[in-house]
Amino acid sequence: MRFRYISTARFFYRSVFFLTVAVAISAQAEWNILSTESEPGLGGIEHRQVVLEDTAAGQRVAFDVAVFSAKSTALRVIDNPDGQSLAAVMKQEKYACGVNGGYFDSDFKPIGLRVADGATLSPLRRARLITGMLLQSDRGIDVVRVSEFSRTKKTVAAIQSGPFLVEANKRIRGLNDSQLARRTFAGLATNDRALLGFCSDVSLSGLADILATVPIAADSKIRRAMNLDGGSSSAFWFARKDGSVFSIPGRKPVRDFVAVVPK
Repeated sequence: MRFRYISTARFFYRSVFFLTVAVAISAQAEWNILSTESEPGLGGIEHRQVVLEDTAAGQRVAFDVAVFSAKSTALRVIDNPDGQSLAAVMKQEKYACGVNGGYFDSDFKPIGLRVADGATLSPLRRARLITGMLLQSDRGIDVVRVSEFSRTKKTVAAIQSGPFLVEANKRIRGLNDSQLARRTFAGLATNDRALLGFCSDVSLSGLADILATVPIAADSKIRRAMNLDGGSSSAFWFARKDGSVFSIPGRKPVRDFVAVVPK
């Protein structure tokens, strides 16, 4: 009797396991591009607006992405202790595009490494959520894991955040798939391209899936991507070639920004 019970139990749990996997696979979103528009900015930087739809779930997501060369542009991390808006800060210098930066605590202090103009403003921290690093070195703009970060390289700008969303062209599994929020992200793509982006309400898992499977950066496939501070912190700013700007304001003050300038 004991043998029969164990065998039946094993069969039951094995069946539940495969049923769960099958449901998860069938529930995976299929995102389709509804529209795409683009406009030129300073120094060859492009602003792309992409609207996607998951017809099965009845969900639409809008992306605003700045796509630029990882070699011929430079990254800037801008400390913002006074809590100014992204638009106000971007207009002070000849920035081409920018987004909000990383996480900060209730005392408005940055969480994780911050390097601005070669000076370390906040130390590196080891934590499960902030596993990524967006940085500028003498080799150009890069997105790396914290474990890959080298202090021996000359780092001009760096911001620690996370979690990682895409690696080796594949989405990171195990991300939260239930909490929908505005998101901001940074990534590296093929053809020597990098990007800063903003999207409307989506889960972290959904964002990772989109970045890994949908050509939001046109002919460049996203190789690596990491999440920046999202929700009410999310903001996006882009300087058009004609001198006007496109701006999505944040909903609360943030401690720092990430900006790009042509070299």
